[in-house]
Amino acid sequence: MAQSNTLSKLFGKFSRCAFIPPVQWLINSIYVRLFNIDLGGFAPLKSYPTLNALFIRALATPRPIDANPNVLIAPCDSTISTCGAVQDNLALQIKGMSYRVNELLGKGEQLENYSYCNFYLSPKDYHRFHAPCDLEITEVRHFCGELLPVNTPALKKHQKLFIRNERVVVVAKDSRGQVLYFVAVGALNVGQIVLNFDMHIHTNAKIHKKPQIYTYNPPIALKKGAELGRFEMGSTIVLFVPHVALNASMGQKVLFSTPIGALHG
Repeated sequence: MAQSNTLSKLFGKFSRCAFIPPVQWLINSIYVRLFNIDLGGFAPLKSYPTLNALFIRALATPRPIDANPNVLIAPCDSTISTCGAVQDNLALQIKGMSYRVNELLGKGEQLENYSYCNFYLSPKDYHRFHAPCDLEITEVRHFCGELLPVNTPALKKHQKLFIRNERVVVVAKDSRGQVLYFVAVGALNVGQIVLNFDMHIHTNAKIHKKPQIYTYNPPIALKKGAELGRFEMGSTIVLFVPHVALNASMGQKVLFSTPIGALHG
């Protein structure tokens, strides 16, 4: 655990360094070319004073959000690595490799009538994530852990990868009063997972043996499409939603605001 976390901390420090403008422009332009990043809808390359600023770039052009409260939207620009129904408290991290959902969520929940969707954010993707529907956030659970890569080769290699890695579990109710879980999973070179509504939560920092639990009373209300937080480098989001008809498929590329399902029940 120490090696991957140390590398991520060092990369995080480098990415936050502001070099003289010609050097910084060169670093940023190499990164854009290396990962074939499309800056359409974002500020131009010269606008970013650090590599981290490029990673966490904000949208310059707003995305249209479906106003129907029953439409579930993708929370981020990403690739859906897998999705489906939770069965016998099991979900897939990748085809052919399952894990126990209660171990990921950390409080022994046994999910019934839930579906899940894994969103992989690559280094080229927009790194901010948003509310997939109207939310009332009641709790956040922060679990320290490793920072292993979460790309396809790593998912095939490491059992229970999402459970082994550092993660933040956001517990919320949707407009139906149903409980959903939004899990932001850390990865190699993720300097930090940031939640906009609570800046006291610090990831990839001090190691806590026990999960850190944050509760909110009254709950924190967010409208669908509102910015929820960001990764400072690419990673994965796992979304668990009850009573939903997903309209998504493995390998599908989605953008934040893409409709991916219909809430019912």
